[in-house]
Amino acid sequence: MFLFKIAYRNLVGAGLRTWLNVGVLSLIYVLIIWHQGLFIGMLKQASRDAIRDEIAGGQYWQKNYDPDDPLSLDDSHAAVPPSLMEIIRRGDAVPVLIRNASIFPGGRIQNILLKGIEPGQNILGIPTALLVTGDKTLPVLAGERMARNNSLRPGGSLTIRWRDVHGTFDAEEGRIAGIIKTNVASIDSGQLWVPLPDLQKMMLLPGEATMVVLKDGLTGPGEVSGWVFRDQNFLLRDIHELVRSKRSSSILLYLLLLFLALLAIFDTQVLAIFRRRREIGTLMAMGMTRLKVILIFTVEGMMNALLALAVGAVYGFPLLFITARTGIPLPQDYDRFGFDIGNRILPAYSAGLVLGTVLLVTLTVTIVSYLPARDISRLKPTDALRGKVS
Repeated sequence: MFLFKIAYRNLVGAGLRTWLNVGVLSLIYVLIIWHQGLFIGMLKQASRDAIRDEIAGGQYWQKNYDPDDPLSLDDSHAAVPPSLMEIIRRGDAVPVLIRNASIFPGGRIQNILLKGIEPGQNILGIPTALLVTGDKTLPVLAGERMARNNSLRPGGSLTIRWRDVHGTFDAEEGRIAGIIKTNVASIDSGQLWVPLPDLQKMMLLPGEATMVVLKDGLTGPGEVSGWVFRDQNFLLRDIHELVRSKRSSSILLYLLLLFLALLAIFDTQVLAIFRRRREIGTLMAMGMTRLKVILIFTVEGMMNALLALAVGAVYGFPLLFITARTGIPLPQDYDRFGFDIGNRILPAYSAGLVLGTVLLVTLTVTIVSYLPARDISRLKPTDALRGKVS
């Protein structure tokens, strides 16, 4: 307790130098927590939206299906096996058929993916109920990005051309039954959704599908011949890798700011030792051990970090609380950034993030404060009393 009192008195006596160090350290606390919370929020938002609208509890892929190879779709279809059909009949899964097609918006041709899904399904969050119409015209759902890029409007029509399983080209007029509002670009850009029975009839593939999407939280029947199960971890790996890469790139900024703050504290400690050499000699002459003198300066550095934590909490907590509640608005073309998130980013902060940041900064500041103080162990009390520091 005596060491803490001396360290606190010395910090208060340093005046402006102390508050400059504390201000910079508090900014580092708040910046690291806020920035990392931003990435955590992005990951949670993107994962939540992808699970709700695209992957649900996981997917069974036909063995030839490769989402990164559009040419694989010609062979990526098969009859749904009985074990999966039983789950579908219970309403715990939904089949999806994916085929290549073309549309002609504004007199130009555009290649798209045509996806067939059961209109009455409730596994995915997309509004497939809009595909239930009494009109004989083929109902079509388009995502917001797809509709915006091709000037599609609800009730409007467009020509769809495809090639069936035998290689014969055909075309039909489709009607936009609705617009899908989703943050998941992978079920929006460059694709249209139609009723599964209609697509199977168009492609001459009765009872066949490209994938079967399971209900969230449902455990599949295990291995199915000719089909490969992809769980949530596999389907979300691109999102996790994208966020991980962006978090890694931000470490350089943290290190730079932390280095500047530590440099200021190091210089402050060196200057304090030089200016207080007579005080150090007096304490050592009065019987204080070198170890305790070193601890005084080390504790001073640690108290810089603790004071910075208190100052950072004063202005940082309201700032983090407000951003977590209201979010950070994104520009209109936010979807070009590569994240499947909404028009606002909602940061997420965890106890582990806060505690880890506090321990990291406090520990590094304490170590840096100790480095110049260790030279005191080589100092003679008589030299210190004369104002001499080797």
